[in-house]
Amino acid sequence: IQTSPKTKTPYSLLSFKERSNKQTLTLRFKFNPTMADEAKAKGNAAFSSGDFASAVTHFTDAINLAPTNHVLFSNRSAAHASLHHYEEALSDAKKTVELKPDWAKGYSRLGAAHLGLNHHEEAVEAYSKGLEIDPSNEALKSGLADASRSRAAPPPNPFGDAFKGPEMWAKLTADPSTRGFLKQPDFVNMMQEIQRNPSSLNLYLKDQRVMQSLGVLLNVQFRTQAGDEAEGAREEDEMVVNEPVVEKKREPEPEPEPEPEVAEEKEKKERREKALKEKEMGNAAYKKKDFETAIKHYSTAIEIDDEDISFITNRAAVHLEMGKYDECIKDCDKAVERGRELRSDYKMVAKALTRKGTALGKMAKVSKDYEPVIETYQKALTEHRNPDTLKRLNEAERAKKELEQQEYFDPAIGDEEREKGNQFFKEQKYPDAVRHYTEAIKRNPKDPRAYSNRAACYTKLGAMPEGLKDAEKCIELDPTFSKGYSRKGAVQFFMKEYDNAMETYQEGLKHDPNNQELLDGVRRCVQQINKANRGDLTPEELKERQAKGMQDPEIQNILTDPVMRQVLSDLQENPAAAQKHMQNPMIMNKIQKLISSGIVQMK
Repeated sequence: IQTSPKTKTPYSLLSFKERSNKQTLTLRFKFNPTMADEAKAKGNAAFSSGDFASAVTHFTDAINLAPTNHVLFSNRSAAHASLHHYEEALSDAKKTVELKPDWAKGYSRLGAAHLGLNHHEEAVEAYSKGLEIDPSNEALKSGLADASRSRAAPPPNPFGDAFKGPEMWAKLTADPSTRGFLKQPDFVNMMQEIQRNPSSLNLYLKDQRVMQSLGVLLNVQFRTQAGDEAEGAREEDEMVVNEPVVEKKREPEPEPEPEPEVAEEKEKKERREKALKEKEMGNAAYKKKDFETAIKHYSTAIEIDDEDISFITNRAAVHLEMGKYDECIKDCDKAVERGRELRSDYKMVAKALTRKGTALGKMAKVSKDYEPVIETYQKALTEHRNPDTLKRLNEAERAKKELEQQEYFDPAIGDEEREKGNQFFKEQKYPDAVRHYTEAIKRNPKDPRAYSNRAACYTKLGAMPEGLKDAEKCIELDPTFSKGYSRKGAVQFFMKEYDNAMETYQEGLKHDPNNQELLDGVRRCVQQINKANRGDLTPEELKERQAKGMQDPEIQNILTDPVMRQVLSDLQENPAAAQKHMQNPMIMNKIQKLISSGIVQMK
């Protein structure tokens, strides 16, 4: 696997031609779908947790790896729309529809992007096309209804923003031309209605007080027909100020009041702090193995603040320690459900799923019970690829396999299957015999006879590596079982590994010195070895034996040994030195192997 320097995208190198003279350089790349799936999973997790910017990044990585996957463009469009990047969402939605015109969800993305851009007609058209493909799609129906309402609604009043917030009252109070209006209840009611519904401004524009106020709020001077009324308001203020008997000071302009802390937020913060204290006390009790007290504190924390799923997962851990697996599973399910509602950190959701899988594993009695365990761990890994969860998954799969073998174990049926295999072997129906011997091994994996018989079948079928493996397994199960040695020696003999076959037969004779089959094997090996020593091999046989010998790691080690190379040189050039070498049993044994393999010939 290498990486493109421009896009940082992994790829697999499929073919390569070196540039030399007139040759051309050809590189072909194949994108890795597994890595695209991983990037997609990361994007889905980020989207679920509300991290839309990261989701866009991961979906972009996935698209670079699989640029024709319509689902990836659809997902990135949704992420862009959640960030209110409707232009980018529209581009991805169009690409989705282009790649998969018969996919209803693509039109849902397209309609949502148009709606975000206030393209009401286009949104209605997109949702309608989607419903033609999938008439029962609720998302498309809801989107079409929203688009239709938005299309029918009147456009917002452009002056509506001027009436928002407490700044409006401060400006009207500070300006002498509108201050007097605030003493008139009908005017105050009109302004409050406009604040609540800016679209209603059009209904009150005939009132000159509203026009005058709009001018103040927009810093624009309007000519009004009822200027006398406004002027009168100013005169009224002046008269009150200049009255000698009651001197009234000019009211100071009200300073913007700092927004008080919202009571609900303050209460939420206090609840949070109180819940965390309960959690800390629960943790302390858990460490002391005081599980009942820990559960009490965690339960109190959950009641105070239900927006932190760590309280639930901690209580689940206590239930797990106490062996209350059903209660643990119930808490884990609750944590996952609540976590998805709150878009909690995907690591917390993964932790809850892992804990649930552990509880299910504790309750497993038979192999089938491990199926929900494995499924739960796999879901947890989808949320977050944690090494501990992966380890638990592997252990669960291993336990399931072992239980399946134990449940399938039945020596009586194994004997029956072996006898059936023997019958087919006598009829020279070797594939059928292999099938029954295999079933016998499944029913009783500790029976060396089944491996021995299957090794004989593989030998007849010419499947020497499989036969050798079964023969070695037979010897492993019962080192005193002479049949295992005769099977292994026969396979090695047919593979023309005469020295190895000789050693196997001799090892078997240590356990059964009078076994005729093993003795015959030794005799055949001696004949073949002597044939090579006398130089009686035909050129074809010699060539074949030499090629096979050169593939033997032991022969390769002998030929690369500096001492043996000197010995071989002395055999050709220095007979006196060669005689001394021949007195060394180890060297003589190695020379014998070279002779048997045809590498060295004695004349």
